[in-house]
Amino acid sequence: MNNNTDKARRNFMSKLVAAAGVAVAPGVILHQVAQAKPADQPVSSKNRWGILVNTDKCASNCNDCVTACENENGWGSGSDNEQLSSPLQKSQWIRKVKLTDNQTGHVQSLPLMCQHCENPPCVDVCPTGASMKRADGIVLVDKHICIGCRYCMMACPYKARSFIHEEIHNQRVNAPRGIGTVEACTMCVVRVDNDQTPACVEACESALMFGDLNDPGSRISIELKKNGGEQIRADLGLNTGVRYQGI
Repeated sequence: MNNNTDKARRNFMSKLVAAAGVAVAPGVILHQVAQAKPADQPVSSKNRWGILVNTDKCASNCNDCVTACENENGWGSGSDNEQLSSPLQKSQWIRKVKLTDNQTGHVQSLPLMCQHCENPPCVDVCPTGASMKRADGIVLVDKHICIGCRYCMMACPYKARSFIHEEIHNQRVNAPRGIGTVEACTMCVVRVDNDQTPACVEACESALMFGDLNDPGSRISIELKKNGGEQIRADLGLNTGVRYQGI
């Protein structure tokens, strides 16, 4: 990786620019995203942010986590800046899925989003470095250098990424979006950098838990040690930052 690309990745989300914009393609303006940490306090590998989902407490008819994500990041029904020509072009930063045991007929409901892998396939295949993983484990897309090749979408085993087909206006500063780029769950990185929990967790604290997987004293680590947690497709060896109980 050349120094310019590496520098661009390190500086992504480094400063809040509420009024300024950056052109990434004809007719597309993306606002710089905020990183709430001071410049002298960089993101550290001492942290590994993660989410734990208790599927036993996840009701099949509840979409609170999805709605919260939409409202926070301005996509789906929470978006007022795009007109989709087809429902098939709707983004899905997080979606509810059902798992059915074909032998017993048992059905489970769970939210599925970017799993924020320690070894993310999306990063491996990205030709520009737009798909990247921060030192604290949060996987992101730098929209300013994403060329829309969609290799990352093909590489993701969780189908967690979306491609923006339609022109978008007035996208939110905390969640830049633009036609011709790929997007996915950011674990509400701006909120995390501002010492807040992701919107989905805040909306459903009974089923979702957020915390530092590297801190043995954190609530999420204590819960995982006590009651365990599974990875979806653990056989892939990706070491996901999102874990599930009850699957």
